[in-house]
Amino acid sequence: MINEAVLLESKTLRESALERTEVLDRVKALSLLPDGMHVTTAMVAAYFEVGLEAIKSLVKDHKTELETNGYHLLEGDELRSFKDLSGIQSRTRSLAIYSRRAVLNVAMLLRDSEVARQVRTYLLDMEYAARTQPVDNSVHTAAASLDDRIDQRITHILGKAVVPMFNALIETSGEHRQELIALREDVQRVEQRLCDHDTRITDLERTRGPRQYTGIMASIDAMNWREFEHHIAVLLRRDGCTEVIVHGGPGDRGVDVTACTADGRTVVAQCKSFAPYRPVWSGELQKFLGASHVQHAADVALFVATTSFTPDARAIAESYGVTLVDRAHLEKWSAGVPLPVLQ
Repeated sequence: MINEAVLLESKTLRESALERTEVLDRVKALSLLPDGMHVTTAMVAAYFEVGLEAIKSLVKDHKTELETNGYHLLEGDELRSFKDLSGIQSRTRSLAIYSRRAVLNVAMLLRDSEVARQVRTYLLDMEYAARTQPVDNSVHTAAASLDDRIDQRITHILGKAVVPMFNALIETSGEHRQELIALREDVQRVEQRLCDHDTRITDLERTRGPRQYTGIMASIDAMNWREFEHHIAVLLRRDGCTEVIVHGGPGDRGVDVTACTADGRTVVAQCKSFAPYRPVWSGELQKFLGASHVQHAADVALFVATTSFTPDARAIAESYGVTLVDRAHLEKWSAGVPLPVLQ
């Protein structure tokens, strides 16, 4: 699998991944200007949770590459026209704007940002999945439902025909370039939503049946990150753990909660309060491994999340003895079902 360092250093590899702008919203909501297409330097800095100077320095070092992918400094008449069209109220004499593609480009260059690292990890997981996905040469039978086959056909057409067509038009278009880019991104979002829809339906069918714990996850989803960490601490105490301490925040050395089981084993827990559609990736498991096993020498390593885990993340957890508590297990644990690894 290609590692993160190669993505940071290889312009060719970055170019190959620039169409996947949907990953930005999967990591964190990206606020746009009123035109619905661009963001400012301040908005980019806020998204990546870094200072303005970090973004300005990166632009200075990689200006040509970023300009190719939608970064532009507006001044004079061009700036006035943009303000009129977008409804921006500002007296600034110049304004740097970034397309979603340029923001993704920043994510692949920005080293000192946890959000950027998450975007890169997600891109690499997608790239790995695409490379290792077996080719299906079988003849599909009537076992697949008509709806499934229609969804698969639409997704195939969008990804293999419509998006490449937009790419070709964008390369040769001048006057309508921005409109075409926006339309292409809309098509890519539809394609991604179809894939997400298929995943959600599969998960629902797998867990079909009467729900025993109605309302539990709704209350957990309403918690902020700090409340969620304290919720996990409460569950640990309920299951017999002692010396439960919440460490979350700056300086937590990679873990959020530590404890000791009734039989004397040390416990470290990482708590991730993510949206249900945003899975935990392999890079986040790898980071936790260093904290739990090397820094804390944990007997029990728990990674608790309000969402699911990617196959790569599950494989890492199984190899290194990390107990994963995904959304379904968290719901049962919160409802009173003891966590077996703590017994």
